[in-house]
Amino acid sequence: MHANPITVSNMANLPVEVVTEILSRLPVKSVIRLRSTCKWWRSIIDSRHFILFHLNKSHTSLILRHRSQLYSLDLKSLLDPNPFELSHPLMCYSNSIKVLGSSNGLLCISNVADDIALWNPFLRKHRILPSDRFHRPESSLFAARVYGFGHHPPSNDYKLLSITYFVDLHKRTFDSQVQLYTLKSDSWKNLPSMPYALCCARTMGVFVSGSLHWLVTRKLQPDEPDLIVAFDLTSETFCEVPLPATVNGNFDMQVALLGGCLCVVEHRGTGFHVWVMRVYGSRDSWEKLFSLTENHHHEMGSGKLKYVRPLALDDGDRVLFEHNRSKLCWYDLKTGDVSCVKLPSGIGNTIEGTVCVQSLVPPTLLSLRDESQEKNRKKRYQCNADSLFFSSLLSTIEFHSRTGKKN
Repeated sequence: MHANPITVSNMANLPVEVVTEILSRLPVKSVIRLRSTCKWWRSIIDSRHFILFHLNKSHTSLILRHRSQLYSLDLKSLLDPNPFELSHPLMCYSNSIKVLGSSNGLLCISNVADDIALWNPFLRKHRILPSDRFHRPESSLFAARVYGFGHHPPSNDYKLLSITYFVDLHKRTFDSQVQLYTLKSDSWKNLPSMPYALCCARTMGVFVSGSLHWLVTRKLQPDEPDLIVAFDLTSETFCEVPLPATVNGNFDMQVALLGGCLCVVEHRGTGFHVWVMRVYGSRDSWEKLFSLTENHHHEMGSGKLKYVRPLALDDGDRVLFEHNRSKLCWYDLKTGDVSCVKLPSGIGNTIEGTVCVQSLVPPTLLSLRDESQEKNRKKRYQCNADSLFFSSLLSTIEFHSRTGKKN
């Protein structure tokens, strides 16, 4: 379909702010294609302002991991999911990849050799991080290693926390070695040990409100209650986060991120109760969002309910959650109904989901450009822009309107 010459002519005279608004509404794949059209477009798309502006309007994807395979699904098309397999940059020893965290469209992933990459799967750009180092105490056994990843806006930096956890089974004591990587320094530094024992070695840090969260306990005793600990990326220290008033930590729990809020899943007997902290740090703001009981088992088409992890909110009416590490299900907050997402058989029967936005954020720090030079460049390129450039933009927008933005 050819663009209307009058419309193209009018668009050629549009202010850069209007063109920026139009471009920001397109998915990453289309923006990358349009970047090669002319120098002016490339100047706009590569600017820090546009990358952050586009980030605020980005589409949300679900990254599914099955062993060493990673797939991307559009959250808006889960009624008819069409997963796209991603080609990650790490070697797959023992056929396994871990997703350590996600922030601003960047995934932090590792393999069993502890190679770590900071990777934007939609830009197809990555950065291999230097190895962290730890020393095992002579009398202790290596128990686990967990990570937490997040963006720190005050310093415009990305930080990765590593907690290596050791246990002395005879003395029932534990120790940890804590290291912090920052993208600005491209190096690790040692921090004081964490005075808590990890409850789950498989759970990576949950990033909410500038802090990374884990479920921990103070002592290695069977009757010791669990609690939530947060690592503040600003102060680089640990602190405890209050639980809901009716949750005492004596039942199985886990932490998650849901709709930008800290979330706790409590497993009491045959039921799971999902809580969200509406105001971060405020114990009174905890709210029980929903519960899953034995009555929902037949709706999920499986046996005993063993594991529930919330992943995303859909327009505030439905919650997408991971069930028994094998299925994705929706919970309708209005009706209480549960429905399962029909995933293609090729994905496998063991999955792990991570929510990730599609962004133009590179795995390097965004540089701050001189605004006057930026404006001069834009004016210069705008004078040289031709109708072919805008025809490409219109054709792309029309294409996405016809195909429902599936690419």
